[in-house]
Amino acid sequence: MVSFFRRKKPEKPDSSPSERRYSTEELAAAFPQADESDAPDRAADGKTAAAIETEGNPPAIVEEPIPVEIVAAALEAEADTADIVAPSASAPATVEPVQSKMSAPEPVEFDPIPVEPLASPAPASPASVDKPPPPASAPANKTGWRERLAGSLFARNFGGVFSRNPKLDDDLLDEIETALITADVGVAATTDLVEVLRRRMKAREFADARALLDALRHDLLALLEPVAVPLVIDPAAKPFVLLTVGVNGVGKTTTIGKLAKRFKDENRSLMLAAGDTFRAAAVAQLQAWGERNGVPVVAQGQNADAASVAFDALQAAKARGIEVLIADTAGRLHTQQGLMAELGKIKRVIQKLDPAAPHEVLMVIDGTTGQNALSQLRQFHAAVGVTGLVVTKLDGTAKGGVVFALAREFGIPIRFAGIGERPEDLRVFDAGAFVDALLPPSLGA
Repeated sequence: MVSFFRRKKPEKPDSSPSERRYSTEELAAAFPQADESDAPDRAADGKTAAAIETEGNPPAIVEEPIPVEIVAAALEAEADTADIVAPSASAPATVEPVQSKMSAPEPVEFDPIPVEPLASPAPASPASVDKPPPPASAPANKTGWRERLAGSLFARNFGGVFSRNPKLDDDLLDEIETALITADVGVAATTDLVEVLRRRMKAREFADARALLDALRHDLLALLEPVAVPLVIDPAAKPFVLLTVGVNGVGKTTTIGKLAKRFKDENRSLMLAAGDTFRAAAVAQLQAWGERNGVPVVAQGQNADAASVAFDALQAAKARGIEVLIADTAGRLHTQQGLMAELGKIKRVIQKLDPAAPHEVLMVIDGTTGQNALSQLRQFHAAVGVTGLVVTKLDGTAKGGVVFALAREFGIPIRFAGIGERPEDLRVFDAGAFVDALLPPSLGA
């Protein structure tokens, strides 16, 4: 019986290499590059790997992602078991790290791909941006009128009329009447304007003083609109003869220089005739304007016959095919009959070459003259037949109201208005801009 129990049990055949368990040391020696991040955790438990194996507990499995190299080596170990040598019973088996037979991939060269630069985003169109529309700007021909005419007596008088009398009554109408007469609008024109306003106020057509101001603006505009006719150059007349007349010191020669600049900007061929042979340096002044604008000037000596100068200039303009000929004349008092007769002579002489000449007789009037301008225009119109007016020096202390008196009595077109010293300050007369510049924009202005 004893021998039966002492009989040696048959040994189990060695397990296949694929089923054999390896110790932690063997695995650590086989895979030295394994993640060692769990070493502190095992040391904290106070148990070694051998103690864990002695107790029969399986080694703790750390759920960590397995590196690709280890997975490849394990798969290769199953396929090729001959490469793994079983350890002896006396000595712990040492497993050599299995080297992957997968050769490193050869670097692949790629052709560089051309990369186009990113286009900068297009700016948002104004229509796509939610912005309020810009305020409507004033037309180009109306800019500067209020600034230039702010110093006129007309504008200064009306600047305080409505602020002193905000109520709609007879006192306000009396203030308006005084302001109009002081600004040289004339007694007849002022009486007509005020009586119309008084009759409408009695009929209760005005709700307040603002409505009366709008009515006054409408009436003043009605006086000027019929005479606000710009100068038109007749292309059939070659040359178009423009004769300038006026009393002394109103700015005829300067106006001719500014007109020359305007016509040159319109690409018109031009010629000037220095007909003011009486005033000292008048010829030199016109020649200076001609050189500045690149315009030829026909001139003779001092005290030469003005009619002869105009005749020679018209001959030269016809020969050269000039479009516009501007003839200057000496300033003269409208009360001197002999001097006024000389203007008639100039007109008759140039009509020998062109019966339709002069095509425009432009009279220059000083805006500071006042009611005397009515007498001047009356005499010059009788002598040469004035067809157009230029009112100058309106940017200074001119009263400005004489323009309404001239328009009411004669009805002659007002071609230009001078509101400054620069060439571009000779503006085509704009009735609306002129009236708006003289009246206050609001009752409290």
